[in-house]
This record gives sequence, C-alpha cells and structure tokens, in this order.
Amino acid sequence: MKKMTLIGTLLLIATCSNAGGLLTNTNQHVAFLRMLSRGATLQVDGAYYNPAGTAFLENGLYFSLNGQSAYQTRNIDATFSMFPEGTRHYKGTASVPIMPSAFMAYKKGDWTLSGFAGMIGGGGKASFDTGLPMFDSKVMAGIYSLSNGLIKPDVYTISSSMAGKQFIYGAQLGVAYRINSNLSAYLGGRMNYFSGNYTGYVTTRLKSNDASLLDIELDCDQTGWGITPIFGLDYKIGRWNIGAKYEMRTLLNIENTTEKNSDPEGALSDFKDGVNTPNDIPAMLSIATSYRFTDRLRASVEYHFYDDKHAGMANIPGTNIGKQHALTHGTNEYLAGAEFDLNKTVTVSAGIQRTDYGLSNNYESDTSFSCDSYSIGFGGAIKLLPKLTMNIAYFWTNYSDYTKAVEASSTGGYNGTTLAGTNVYSRTNKVFGLGFDYKF
Repeated sequence: MKKMTLIGTLLLIATCSNAGGLLTNTNQHVAFLRMLSRGATLQVDGAYYNPAGTAFLENGLYFSLNGQSAYQTRNIDATFSMFPEGTRHYKGTASVPIMPSAFMAYKKGDWTLSGFAGMIGGGGKASFDTGLPMFDSKVMAGIYSLSNGLIKPDVYTISSSMAGKQFIYGAQLGVAYRINSNLSAYLGGRMNYFSGNYTGYVTTRLKSNDASLLDIELDCDQTGWGITPIFGLDYKIGRWNIGAKYEMRTLLNIENTTEKNSDPEGALSDFKDGVNTPNDIPAMLSIATSYRFTDRLRASVEYHFYDDKHAGMANIPGTNIGKQHALTHGTNEYLAGAEFDLNKTVTVSAGIQRTDYGLSNNYESDTSFSCDSYSIGFGGAIKLLPKLTMNIAYFWTNYSDYTKAVEASSTGGYNGTTLAGTNVYSRTNKVFGLGFDYKF
C-alpha cells in the first residue's frame, strides 16, 4: 500500500507544481476590452498602458473605476489505452466573477503623478470536478502494475477532483515628466502580491466490497510578493503618438502554507509547509503607435513581448529544470484597434489581438496549459456628463487546440506510466466589462 501511496503522491506533485508562467493580464481597463490597443493612449488608462503619455493630459485630477467578469472553460480530451472508453473528456471551469481595477492621474504643469491597482496576473479560480487524466492514468497503471495485472480498471472506481486558484494583485505608482512639447518620460514601480491555492484528492474503491486501494489528499496555500520597476517614453507629433513601456522582471518566490499533505516528508516534500518556489513575472516590452485620421476617427497598432524564457518558474515535473526552459521562445502579442465618434456623446470601437506562446510538450500540463489565440473586442464609450464617461465592452477569445502526444517509454511515457497517450487541450474565454472615467 505504501508503494501505491507513492504513486498517487507523485502525480499530485506533477499536478500542483505548476506555479509560474504565462499569467499576465493586460485587460485592466474596459477601454482595452473594447479596442485592444491602448499602448499609445493619452487618457487616464495610460496610468497602466502608457504611463509616460499621462504627461500630455490637461491639468487636473483623473480617476477611473472598472469592473469585469471573466468566464472560461479548460477542456482536455485524453486518449489512453487503459481507459475502457479509449478517450475521456475532462471539463474544467474557471471564472473571475468580479475583477476590479482603479486608475488615477494628477497632472500639474510638466509633471504627472499616476497610479493603478488591479489584478495584473493569474488565472482566477479553476476546478475539474471529475479529476484529470494525470490522476486517472497514473493510478490505473500503478494499480495494474503492482497487482501484476490482477486488478484491472473494470473492477474498481476512481473518484478524483482538482481545484486551484491563482491571483496576482498589483499596486503601481510613478511620475511622468513632459520634457518638451513632443517628448515625455516615466519612472515608477509596482508592488505585486501572489495568492494561490491547490486542493486535490484521489480515492479508489473495489466494486466488490468497497475496499480502499488508494486515498490521497493535498491542500496547499501559496503566497509571495515582488516589486516591478517600470520605465516609459512617449513621443507626440502632429496626428501621431508613439508610446513605449518596459517592465523589468519581477523576482517573486511563493511560500507554502499547507493544511493537508499525505506525505510531507517524502514525495510531497515540495509542498511541505514553508517551502519556497520561484514564480517570477517576466519582463515585458510594449510599443504602440496611434494615428488620428480625423477629429472623429482614430486607430492604433501595438506589440508586446514577454520574456518568459528568462523568468524563474517551478521545475518541469520529475526534473530539476525550470519550466521556462521548455518554452521555444517568449510570448509575442500583436494588437490593433480603432474607435469612431458617432457624435459628441457616443464612441464605438473594436479591436483584435493575436497571442503566440512558445509552447512545448514539456511546458504543457493538465492543470497549467496555454493555447495560442485570437481575441476580438468591441464596445463603446458614452459621455454621461461633461466630466463623466462610461465604457462598456465585450471580449471573446478563440483558442487553437494544443495536442500533446507522448510515446511509450520505459523511463517516461504518458504521465510516467511507460505507455503512450495523447491529450488535446482546448479553451474558451468570454469577458464583459463596465467602467467609469471621471475628471475632477
């Protein structure tokens, strides 16, 4: 029985050690959701997207409050020889019912003090109520091997579940200075706080007498913090505006606070209370340019680069190699958007975003997988009062499926079973946003 327990705890290590990587959120202001390219904005949302551009605001105090609701599915179609049905469908759901963010800027003369607070990274809350293929396949193969083939999947039941959450909260503050009528610069920083939790269990019962073959349980909270230095430039000439922002890599370690652990001194020692795991926020470069075609029509294009390959992450399961080394390249994002003033009160807008990760089989796992995607957003801004504007938007993402095929191997195989198997990862994402901008 101790050998079986070890099998199960090893799979929980693989499940829960995926902190780090590809968690940055750019949808901070509802104006982003409705247009998608805000890196050259000269409005209050520039406090996050183009902080140097806040130097070109009119004198005064600006404030913005935004709320978003995000809903996702994260599905896995797993094919494995020991599954009686051949292919099993696992459905996970993730949501952030309320994602608030706040922006402020105070402009006086050539100087602007700006700030931002919101959820700058994380995947929200996710749950797989029927477990994951890495649970089921590992346990099935382990029981079969240890019983010398006498105990087959058709004589017992497996009950498993996995739930987790990851949130990175950020508070940013900095100053912008207008060097001349065309050029401005920004210097600031952001404090980031990570909060996460992983809970999971596996139970197996013989159908004949309900005897227990395996019981595993883990409940681990993780917290950590780090500081991000931020630099920015903005160049404004005629109908053009160019904004640039660079966020340095955030050194961040997360510490375990563990309530339940089936083997804290052995296979689950990585999740022993007090253990630290790297979870850096990658360096990020944003470059954008906007052009005002007429007094009513404006458009913008933008590029983001996330240096994920040089951000410290948790190890690839079963190795001492950080997950960042499994990526083929950093993340590239390409964005474009336009907005049109229907009249003095109503503005409509739309945009598109392409996200390209450097994914690989060693990077992808059942509880932490990403997919390349296209996103579209649309919405509008309504001037409710001379100094009060409401933004409303809908944002939708179309993901490309990622297929992870693993060959049989005496030293590895599908989830360490030595057998072959295939996972097809797919996702959906929908976000609705409502926000208000006010100039005092």
